[in-house]
Amino acid sequence: MKPRLLILSDLFGGKDPEWVKIYMNLLQSKFEIQYYDVVELANIDSDNFIESEIHNQFLNGGIDKAVQNLLQLETEKVIILGFSIGGTIAWNASLKGLNVTHLFAVSSTRLRYETEIPNSIIKLYFGEKDPNKPNPKWFLDLNIDNEILEANSHQLYLIENNIPLICNDVLKSLQQ
Repeated sequence: MKPRLLILSDLFGGKDPEWVKIYMNLLQSKFEIQYYDVVELANIDSDNFIESEIHNQFLNGGIDKAVQNLLQLETEKVIILGFSIGGTIAWNASLKGLNVTHLFAVSSTRLRYETEIPNSIIKLYFGEKDPNKPNPKWFLDLNIDNEILEANSHQLYLIENNIPLICNDVLKSLQQ
């Protein structure tokens, strides 16, 4: 049986975003993949789809709601690949008992406020030009494996040549 991989979307979610399909195509031969639109997972009203509005809904209860829903939906051991707010949701769900063996979070800048780390193997990715990435001291204090991608900004995960790099690390988790 293939290991279960959860892919958690970014703030914009969507039923079947083209960029997520690229990740899924590279990973589906080795994993049973479950994709979650975090906007839906958090029960967020995205009708007007103003980024700041959606962001505020996540900060005002949406992250917690998404974590609760994820804990109800997933009861087995999982590997998670989370993008932006999706990585933050994965981190918090892991702290609340989700059985996560490996957590890969890409551009999850809200993690810079975290002081407790999940009991899983963690790898974080940030763009060098992302002004909200955690500072070097945060990585040292929490002893977290990370990769800063040169000349990239927050949405580095949408850039096609970054996708194989991230997917290769996810595939390597099968050997750990």
